[in-house]
Amino acid sequence: MGNLATPESLILRWEEVLRDRSLQDLPYKIELNAWGKIEMSPASNRHGRLQAALSFELGRQLAGGAVITECSILTRIGIRVPDVVWASASFMHAYGEVTPYVRAPEVCVEIISSSNVQAEIDEKIGAYLAAGATEVWLVSEEGKIRYFGASGEKANSDFPVAITLPPPMQGKP
Repeated sequence: MGNLATPESLILRWEEVLRDRSLQDLPYKIELNAWGKIEMSPASNRHGRLQAALSFELGRQLAGGAVITECSILTRIGIRVPDVVWASASFMHAYGEVTPYVRAPEVCVEIISSSNVQAEIDEKIGAYLAAGATEVWLVSEEGKIRYFGASGEKANSDFPVAITLPPPMQGKP
């Protein structure tokens, strides 16, 4: 088993990934694991719709901060990219648009697809919280939101939000 990459080497590797023209404009979410290897996952139109709806609602309901989609964060399991984050004004003042963030914004949201395994999801929740997130939200493809904090799963968010996501739509192929 190889050694895990240092935070500094992960940041350098991420800079390489960002400059690599062959990785630009791919229909995949790109992340780095703890060894600095690229992981890619495809996103569906449903995933994109939920991401847009969450971004809109967080921006509308949590004034004074910033909503970022596909936000790169240095975590203990590599550079991970939550689908949506909300960062307070004080977070944005402290970190600006440094890429990747060395600390997680307050809210990190992952939209879960059928290809995600529970161990991976649990690992991401722990990594975002350990990196400084106050809450991690998991969103199912049906639009149900689950909230997690340092003490585990909770019934509601501690942030003043009430988000209802659109149900899945059936269409003709």
